[in-house]
Amino acid sequence: MSAHEPLVLGIETSCDETGIGIVRGRTLLSNTIASSMDEHSRYGGVVPEVAARAHLEALQPSIEAALAEAGSALDLDGPLALTDLDAIAVTSGPGLAGALMVGVGAAKALAVSLDKPLYAVNHLVGHIAADILDAEAGPLEYPTVALLVSGGHTSLLLVRDLTTDVELLGETMDDAAGEAFDKVARILGLPYPGGPEIDRAAVGADPTAIRFPRGLSRASDMEKHRYDFSFSGLKTAVARWIEQQPLRQAQEPDVEWTVPVGEVAASFREAVVDVLVTKALDACARHDVPRLLLGGGVIANRRLREVAIERAAAAGVTVRIPPLSLCTDNGAMIAALASELIMSGRRPSTLAFGADSTLPVTEIQIAEADAGAAA
Repeated sequence: MSAHEPLVLGIETSCDETGIGIVRGRTLLSNTIASSMDEHSRYGGVVPEVAARAHLEALQPSIEAALAEAGSALDLDGPLALTDLDAIAVTSGPGLAGALMVGVGAAKALAVSLDKPLYAVNHLVGHIAADILDAEAGPLEYPTVALLVSGGHTSLLLVRDLTTDVELLGETMDDAAGEAFDKVARILGLPYPGGPEIDRAAVGADPTAIRFPRGLSRASDMEKHRYDFSFSGLKTAVARWIEQQPLRQAQEPDVEWTVPVGEVAASFREAVVDVLVTKALDACARHDVPRLLLGGGVIANRRLREVAIERAAAAGVTVRIPPLSLCTDNGAMIAALASELIMSGRRPSTLAFGADSTLPVTEIQIAEADAGAAA
């Protein structure tokens, strides 16, 4: 195997997207994603059993599509051959247990049948690794603060080294930001997924119309929860505000009143964005790190990117955002992290690992072989 620019296939099945990515070193060759979002939309959220079955159906065609795309990127006459790969990588956790098992099982089967080394890696650290595939952004500098915001995770990390030292500063204590967007969208009668719908509803509306609470942001919260997040109370505040509005109709019977969806959406979104950006920049200041990396699917939210860039510039902090196609869950970020591990001399994982739905972010690679067992 070439440790200089390894050719790695990554498998990502932590939630509702089957991601297969192929990289050579830090060069992206393929990023194939099959989403089961439409299947979950009827339920208003991700159903684990539905997600796992969708991964089973999507894996083989997704791998074939990724190999074809990589072959084209490498100017081959046809698809890249599996035998040409240097290594296989897979998300071991965190995520939905059943969904993770599908990817882990497939990765082990490929690694054994092809006699290729296997790297079991952390999904959250993979989101950071996505940034290194952006050739125009230049090398990722250390240390950096990383804010990861997705449907299932909201985490604030201090990254001193991508392959050896990632520290968890804080995380969500209840609903992640993406979950809050979905639940508030449902309250407002908007379709799933809620993030894009909230964004659309908020266009042109006043984000200061309603002052919704900023969870864990009071002075009394700072000692224990300075970098933690809580959006459950915000979701409840939106629901309570809407429930109380019939009183307005009773007090003004001659005025026809409806829920101002745009103002509620914009005000809710502003509360989420304010908390995320404030805590991230506070972490940059307290750790003397002038760099902030944004990752995760919720980074597609236009207002979050705008506020982060504007407030970071005022604070003298540089913001890095991977291409939006690499912010959602994808296999390319998993391949990229494994590629970095290989180039830094890390040994492959043994086959002793399994799916770990609560894998801590400090475990970047799982079940690394010891020196005596390394192939």
